[in-house]
Formats: sequence, structure tokens, C-alpha cells
Amino acid sequence: MDREEAAAITRPYEQIVVSHELTVLIGRGAFDAPVVPENAVAAAYGLGAIHASASLTLTADVAGLLGHAAEATRIILLVSPSGVTKTRGQEAVTTVDETRTFHLPVELRAIALALRDCDRSGEPRAFYLIAKAIELLCETWARLDAGQLIPLAVDSQLSRADSVRILAVKQLIEERWAEKLSLEKIAAACGLNREKLTRGFREMFACTIAEAIAERRLQQASVMLLTTDLPVSSVGYENGYLNNASFARAFGRRFGMSPSDYRACRLAA
Repeated sequence: MDREEAAAITRPYEQIVVSHELTVLIGRGAFDAPVVPENAVAAAYGLGAIHASASLTLTADVAGLLGHAAEATRIILLVSPSGVTKTRGQEAVTTVDETRTFHLPVELRAIALALRDCDRSGEPRAFYLIAKAIELLCETWARLDAGQLIPLAVDSQLSRADSVRILAVKQLIEERWAEKLSLEKIAAACGLNREKLTRGFREMFACTIAEAIAERRLQQASVMLLTTDLPVSSVGYENGYLNNASFARAFGRRFGMSPSDYRACRLAA
């Protein structure tokens, strides 16, 4: 690191307190004692020198994020639960209850760069930064809830192109879980060899492809148990289990009770 870079890291960061629900931080290094909304979650945009190195981190561990020094400029949006609802909507189905890192899409990076590189001053600057921060947050939630963000596996050797292919595999499982999906068929569909596919899928989603398929089938089975009058054995068969014993074992491991007990408990509640 040269002297200029070292000096840049120690420069004061910029803080914009939009309201009690949103604080915007722009700068390098660790952020010292910023204004943090109560019970805030954070969206952190790491702006690398090239698009491929840019990242987006969503986390509830605000203290850990702020205490971590970074050499590249970051934009961090600290948002209260009520601020999340206002910028994300009441119908959001995913939560920010763990730290997740994604490749930063080019559209979001463009908004983040506009924030970083704003050359206005005075009130026009403040209004511009606030507007861009809210736009960035809204667009981030929209892509998160639409499943359009590509997970970035920490310390992974996966390229962005391979990450896109593996994300497509996850979507394939979501859409074609009822089919007989062999590893060979999936590998051919996504254009990756088996080794890279299996390793990359585990890195990105912390489970195997077989586990992801099983999870999707069991989730569908749990819905069918509550919304149809089909016998338990038929529900298992409809979701890829050839006998009732294997279905009951898998269901019990996932939900902690048998399919029959699950149906009885939920319907009685």
C-alpha cells in the first residue's frame, strides 16, 4: 500500500443521517461511532476497482461490519426494521437474519458509484445523496426478493459466470423439482462439469444438490399435507418418494415429526 492509499483510509468518512430509520455512510476503513438506527440491519456495497470485485453484503451484525476496516470505498446503509418495511414492502418473503454476500449487479453498482462520486455541495448534495441512497436500497430489496442476486462464496475460486450458472441450477431445482433430476442432466443443462458444479453449489448454498432437491420436495409435501385430502403415502409419491417409509423418515428428519402428526397438529391449531 502506498502513502496516498494509506492516507485515504484514515480520512474521515461521510455520514448522512436521513432519519431515525436510515443512516448513510460513505468511506474507507472502519467506521467509528456512527449514528445507528435501533435494531438496524446493514446493506454494505464494496466498490472494487473493477466490476468483478464489487460486492454486496446484507447483515444484521452491524457492529461486526462497522468494525471491519476495508481498503476499498464502501457505502453502508443502516436501516431500522420500519425503514426496511417502507423501502421493501409488507409482502417481502426473505429476511436479513444472517450475513450474506453477493456479487454486486452492474445496475446497483452504478447507483452506488453515483453516491460515491457526487460532486455537488451544500443542500443539493445532501438531497442528491439521500435520493440515491433510498433508490439504492429499494432496488437492492427488489432484486433480493426476486432471487436475482448471485451469492458470492467467500474464498471461492468461482468466476462470476460460473456463479450465474450455478444460480441457474438453483432456479432449475425450484421449477423442476418433481422431475427425476440426475447430476449428469443438471451439469449438462448448466454447462459445468460435475466437479465444479457440486463444489460450487455447496460453496454458494451450503448444501448439496441432492439436499436442495430434497428440501424443495419436502416443502411441497408439507403444503400438500395441509391443503389436500390425499393419503400420506400419495403425498410422498407425488413428491418423488417411492415408498411411505422413506418419505416418513425424510419428513421426520426435516420437520421433527411424522407426516401424519404434522397434518394433525397443523389442522388442529
